[in-house]
Amino acid sequence: MPAPPTASSQPLHHSPQKSQSQPEDQFPAPPTEPTSARLSLPFQFRFPLSLILSSIAGASLGLSHGSRNAGLRFRAENAHRLPTTPTGWYLYHKSKNYHVALGGLKEGARMGFRIGWWAGMFVIIEEAVDRLRYGRGRGGDFLSTVVAGLGVAGGFSAWNRFPLPTAARTAKSGLLFGLAFGLAQDAVSFARGRRLAYVEFLFGKRKREEGVDGDRLTS
Repeated sequence: MPAPPTASSQPLHHSPQKSQSQPEDQFPAPPTEPTSARLSLPFQFRFPLSLILSSIAGASLGLSHGSRNAGLRFRAENAHRLPTTPTGWYLYHKSKNYHVALGGLKEGARMGFRIGWWAGMFVIIEEAVDRLRYGRGRGGDFLSTVVAGLGVAGGFSAWNRFPLPTAARTAKSGLLFGLAFGLAQDAVSFARGRRLAYVEFLFGKRKREEGVDGDRLTS
């Protein structure tokens, strides 16, 4: 009888070894904006955000102002023909509410567009001055904001053809607003760790002076 095949005599089938290491999907890291942007927000986010917020604020002010003026105008136009019956008073107030709502919506849309337009111009000028001074992707300081405030004030005065005294007051308001808003931006950016050129200059100068005084005392 033939001997049963042993384990050594059986053919060995070598199965291909599977690699233990799975290939990892390598996705490119999302582009990160530099932390030196104003308020830690890049311009492509800061610009539409300023447009939206300023338009909402302008629309709210225009809605309130326009509805109040429309109500006063309706009362003045119909003061000589006030109703004398309950039905007449009902129709009077119904018509008045319609005019108030329509006037508020018109003025709200107009004011929202105007405020949004000038706020967008302010942000564009501020960003343009920052790029001229420091290059693209690096935030500026309050000086760029002051220039933007003066530029918007000058453009607003020229658009409305203000006389010279009114244009001077408008420029002063733009200067004060730009200075206050710019320093507020610098304070927020400095608290978040962004380096400011004029702060480093002042502190660096003070450190150099302290170092010179220390060398004099030691010598």
